[in-house]
Amino acid sequence: MSDADLIEAGPTPPPRAGLRQWAALVTLVLPVLVVSIDNTALSFAVPALSTELQPSSQQLLWIVDVYGLVLAGLLVTMGMLGDRVGRRRLLMIGAAGFGLVSVYAAFAPDAGHLIAARVLLAVFGATLMPSTLSLLRNLFLDDGQRRLALAIWATGFSGGSAIGPILGGWLLEHFWWGAIFLVSVPAAVILLVAGPFLLPESRNPDAGRLDVPSVLLSIGAMLPLVFAIKQGAEAGLDVPTVASFLVGAGLGAVFLRRQLTRPDPLLDLRLFTRSAFTASVAANFFSIFAFAALMFFMTQHLQFVEGRSPMQAAIVLIPGAVASIVAGLLAVALARAFAIPNVIGVGLLLAFAGYCLGVTLTTDSSLGVVVGVFVLVGTGAGLAETLTNDVILASVPAQRAGAASGISETAYELGSALGVAILGSLLTSVYRSHIVVPEGVPAFARPAIENMIGTAMPAADQLPEPLAEAVRAAARTAFESGVATTCLVGAVVMGLTAVVTWTILRRSDAPSAV
Repeated sequence: MSDADLIEAGPTPPPRAGLRQWAALVTLVLPVLVVSIDNTALSFAVPALSTELQPSSQQLLWIVDVYGLVLAGLLVTMGMLGDRVGRRRLLMIGAAGFGLVSVYAAFAPDAGHLIAARVLLAVFGATLMPSTLSLLRNLFLDDGQRRLALAIWATGFSGGSAIGPILGGWLLEHFWWGAIFLVSVPAAVILLVAGPFLLPESRNPDAGRLDVPSVLLSIGAMLPLVFAIKQGAEAGLDVPTVASFLVGAGLGAVFLRRQLTRPDPLLDLRLFTRSAFTASVAANFFSIFAFAALMFFMTQHLQFVEGRSPMQAAIVLIPGAVASIVAGLLAVALARAFAIPNVIGVGLLLAFAGYCLGVTLTTDSSLGVVVGVFVLVGTGAGLAETLTNDVILASVPAQRAGAASGISETAYELGSALGVAILGSLLTSVYRSHIVVPEGVPAFARPAIENMIGTAMPAADQLPEPLAEAVRAAARTAFESGVATTCLVGAVVMGLTAVVTWTILRRSDAPSAV
């Protein structure tokens, strides 16, 4: 064939994935599903493990929060490490470690051991997410197939969020609290058996030596910053909060300076010079920011305002989770017909509409309003997250997939943590400013009633009727004022995110359509 014929024929299309690649995708979804189930099911086990292990209030806080703190601090590092040592190798190490530590957590004899297990789960969990996403980038080279694979991969998050509460509730009704941790063991075994046969090894051939000082600086910066946000949401600007923030910010500045001066940085800041990459990471962050915050305060609405049990509240959330899954899969087809920035923008606007509907929520609202809010936000998040992950991976060279994946997953974890911390703190503040304690309430009950609805309801149960019902009504009214304000702020955030993301992606090198 002559050079002229080659020019006329155009570039050779990338190879399409076959049965082996799709089977490999199933193994890559397992870690995502397991981690998502583990996170959502734990909240339902808190009462049972509190009775069994008798943790202090600080220990209970660490049992719940330490996983997210450590995970957020390690995701970028593990993404870079996978580029260097091999993504499949890191995934296998992470799966083995996560399975073994899950057994340790299930049989933890006291709160201290459970906290240690949660730390180790975060260390190994941080190897799973970037590895699965970067391996997916190397398995599916065809644009259309990669988008479908990403949509299926993303359903692990939504599916786990839907299954976790129901599975956790069932396990707690039939077994002890530690059973929720054993769910991950079969998945880890399957991954360890199937992974070496189905997953190809991939790494960055130009990766330099691992920069240990940068690893320590990244962890040293992330952990205090995330802790400061969480602590600030609970205690305000006290000394530990301010000190943690200053330490994290200082170490973060040193870390960024080191990355700018090294020839082979741990965090390649040059990726952020790609406007499509930066806008997509930001869209991912704010999508999960909105969804996690909504999950946080709507579950309280369902249980404390509407009086539903945890299992009943979980069932109400299912349509939103299903909508997120369907939207993620539908995004693949929409990307073939419409410009990708437009589909992402519509997804973010749907989340905006969901929050606007949440502003109308009152103590007398029908269940349809709550379901509508979750369906709109879930649909929007499903559409946006699938395609933003695709843009993130498509906008960087294949050998930098691990680095890009680590950044994307860090945005996801930080968005979840900050959504709960910031909007949850706003909700608490509005509740405390609007609560009107009825006359006749004894002094011992007032602090609990004025704190938040979660403490007000048990306090009301200790009072005689009709005073108890008056306290419940006051708490519900104050809480719904907080929900309305929080939803208004969430709507503003999502509206701005939609406009800015759409504008940047339209002007960038993001793909327009397939």
